[in-house]
Amino acid sequence: MITPRWVPEQWHRIGPAVWYPALGLLFLAASFVPALHGQGTLLGSVPNRPFDALAVVAIVLESLPLLVCRRWPVICLALVSLGFAADQLRGYHSFAGSALPIALLTVGSRLESHRRATVLACSAAFVLLSVALHRLGTGDSLIEFVTFYLALVLAWGIGVWLRANRIAEAERRRRLAAETLAAERSRIARELHDMVTHHVTAMVVQAEAARYLTAVPDRLDQTLTAVADTGRRAITDLRHLLDLLNPDHGTQAGRGTETRTPAVGRLPALVEQTRRAGQPVEFTEEGTPAESTGSADLVAYRIVQEALTNALKYAHGSRTSVQVQHGGGGITVEVGTDGSGSPAASLGGSGRGLAGLRERVAVLGGDFDAEPQTDGGFVVRARIPDGGVS
Repeated sequence: MITPRWVPEQWHRIGPAVWYPALGLLFLAASFVPALHGQGTLLGSVPNRPFDALAVVAIVLESLPLLVCRRWPVICLALVSLGFAADQLRGYHSFAGSALPIALLTVGSRLESHRRATVLACSAAFVLLSVALHRLGTGDSLIEFVTFYLALVLAWGIGVWLRANRIAEAERRRRLAAETLAAERSRIARELHDMVTHHVTAMVVQAEAARYLTAVPDRLDQTLTAVADTGRRAITDLRHLLDLLNPDHGTQAGRGTETRTPAVGRLPALVEQTRRAGQPVEFTEEGTPAESTGSADLVAYRIVQEALTNALKYAHGSRTSVQVQHGGGGITVEVGTDGSGSPAASLGGSGRGLAGLRERVAVLGGDFDAEPQTDGGFVVRARIPDGGVS
């Protein structure tokens, strides 16, 4: 069985395991209270009979199976039904007869297979009991038996409703877990795309340029050094992502977790890296960054990173400007190229970078725009409110 959502979580965990045995013991004890003899469930008109040894057996069959009702509901229902039949046919009419609808409700709630066969078997057993009681009694009307049967149907229906609620809740939790997993995978994919694409693009562009610098050893050495530095930055960023996914990862093998500065504060290094890859970049930053920006600074950094990566890919050598402004409750970013350069060789893109940035900015309640210019260039603009939750 299940309990409604508004019941405290502790009751969800221990409630049914406690009150099933409690009910069973209550029915057992109450049935032997002299004042309650013959005051239990009455089906048919079989005269009351004093308790004897068979009465004890019937009461035990009706009461004690509730102790294992949650684990073996069908067996519990069978034993309770057998005890109930003996109780009514012998005329004991004990208080323990009230256990029958509880056992039936539990089967309706917990039985996963052969449900239709169980309903048919229970209905057939009730018909046989009704016929036997009618012959032993004093001529009860059909209405009494039908009413009692409908009461049992109601108990079964409540169990079916509880089962349906439990299945719906399990499906809701499964769907929520799947959506959470998909969102987390998407977030990780965006992080990998943003970090790896930029560094690898810069490394490819630098390596391509190195081919033509063999006659200039000094510049060749500088270019190869830039390639190595870019690779180290890529490894550092990947390690940081691994540390976020696994907090214990950064403390293993004696390697301490690296302290990282705020994302916007690393923009000058990002711009310098892009310049070393052969892209002329003008960088201006105005205003004072807010003390707490949530994830706005990270999103701003990713916007500049993706825009510079695209500039290297599609407009290598073009004049590029990066403008970052703090204030007014957010960060404004604008990155533009004039389109005078040429695409880098073999560096096609999937287009998911800008789409991912648009999603990031939308989640924070900001505005994002990326569009080509009439002169062949491209500009990316974004306004990110402070206080976004990462």
